[in-house]
Amino acid sequence: MISRQSLRFRLMNFTGLMSRFFCALIVILVVACSHGDADRDDSPVLAKVGKSQLTVSELAAAIPLGLNSADSARFASAYIRRWVDSRLISDIASAEIDMRDIDRMVNDYRNRLIEMEYRRRMADAHASTDFPDDSLRNFYAANNSDFILQRPMLKGVYLKVPDNAKNLAQIKRLYRSDRQDDIDRLEKEVLESAIHYDYFRDKWVDWDQIEIHIPYDFGSRPDDFLKGRDHFETSAGGFVYLLDITDVLPSGAVMPFESARSVIIDRLAARQRRIYDANLMKNLYDRSLEEGKIQLFVDLEP
Repeated sequence: MISRQSLRFRLMNFTGLMSRFFCALIVILVVACSHGDADRDDSPVLAKVGKSQLTVSELAAAIPLGLNSADSARFASAYIRRWVDSRLISDIASAEIDMRDIDRMVNDYRNRLIEMEYRRRMADAHASTDFPDDSLRNFYAANNSDFILQRPMLKGVYLKVPDNAKNLAQIKRLYRSDRQDDIDRLEKEVLESAIHYDYFRDKWVDWDQIEIHIPYDFGSRPDDFLKGRDHFETSAGGFVYLLDITDVLPSGAVMPFESARSVIIDRLAARQRRIYDANLMKNLYDRSLEEGKIQLFVDLEP
C-alpha cells in the first residue's frame, strides 16, 4: 500500500505542476478528444494511487462538452482530486475491511440486476399493452375516485398578440365568437400577427398549461378566478393576452375520460406486467424442478 507520506509528497508535487501547466493540459485534452484518443493505452498519466492510475484520456472522456477553458480547468482539477480521494479510501479500506463481504454484496447485487433486467425485457416483449376502448372505459367507470382533478380544466381559445398588431381589434372581436365562419376568419388573422394561438374548444386542457403562458398573478385558487368568468384579457411586455373560456371543470370534479386515457393505459399495462411476471417466475420454477435444475432439501410449503 502506498504510504501517506509518499502520497502527500506526490500530491504536493502534482499540485505545483498543475498550477503551472494546467492550460497546457487542457490543450492536450481538447486535442485528445478531437482525435478520438479516449481509449489509448499510452495516454499520459496524471495521478497514481497505489496500483491505480488516472490518464489524460480518462479525464478527457469525463469532461462535459461545451465548457470553456477556465471551466474545463476547474472541472479537471475537481475530478482529479475526487479520483485521488476515492482511490485513497479504497486503498486503505481494502486492507481493513473483509473483502469477502464486499465480494458477496457485489455478487448479490449483480445477480439482482441480471434478474431485474431479464424480467423487464420479458415483460416488455410479452405483456400486452394494447387495450380495447371498452376495457379502458370500464376501468374508468370502476375507478372514478382515482381520477379526481386537483386543478381545474377548461375549454376555450388562447392568443398572444403584439399590442401594436394592426388587426388586433379584429382579433378581439372574432376570438370570442362561436360562429364557424368567424373562427375561420380568426385563424386567417392570427396567421398574420399572432405569436401564439391555441384553439381548444373541442378538448379539455389543464389550467396549468394556460396559466404558464400568461404573465398575470392568478392567485393560489384558480377555481375562484375562473368561476363565472367567460373571458380574460391582459397586457404585458408589448403583448396582449386573450383567453376565451367556454367551459370549466373545477377542482374536485372527475377527470374527463379522454384526459384519463393515458393514465388508465399505464395502470392496465403495469397490471399486465405484474401478471405476466408472476406467471413467468412460476413457469421457470416449475420447469426447472421438472428438469432437475433445482434441488431443494427443505420443504417450502407454508
